[in-house]
Amino acid sequence: MIYLAKEVVRDGEGASKFITINVQGLRNTQDAKKAALCIANSNLVKTALFAEDPNWGRVVSALGNSNISYIDCKDLNLKINNLAVFENNSISDQYDEEAVKRSMKDKNIEISLIFSHGKSNATVWTSDLTYNYVKINAEYRS
Repeated sequence: MIYLAKEVVRDGEGASKFITINVQGLRNTQDAKKAALCIANSNLVKTALFAEDPNWGRVVSALGNSNISYIDCKDLNLKINNLAVFENNSISDQYDEEAVKRSMKDKNIEISLIFSHGKSNATVWTSDLTYNYVKINAEYRS
C-alpha cells in the first residue's frame, strides 16, 4: 500500500521531484502530521524545491502556518537531504548552501524537521510544483 501511495505522488501532474517531509519529536502524532502537511501543501515550498533552491525560510514560514503553539525555531533542527541547514534558531555552522543545492538536483528530496518536545513523528509525501503543472492545468476546462 505504501508503494502505491508513493507512486500516486510520483505520477502527479507535471511533477519532477518526489518529496518526503519528516517531522520528528513533537508531543503528539496529530501535531506532527499537521506540521508536515503545512509544509507539504505550501506552494512556495513546492516551487523552491522545483527550482532546487534550499530556501529554508519558506519551510519555516509554512511550519508557522500550522499554529502549533509550543513549537519555536529555538527548538528546530532542519535538514535537507540529511545536510544540516538550520539549528537552534540560526543557520547551522555546518550549512553548505552549494552542497545542499547539488543534493536537490536528485529526483528525491527529503526535508527533516527535528524537535525535542516529545516522541511523536509523521511523514508526508508530496511533489514539486513545476511549469509543466501550470501548463497542464491551463490547457483544459473543467
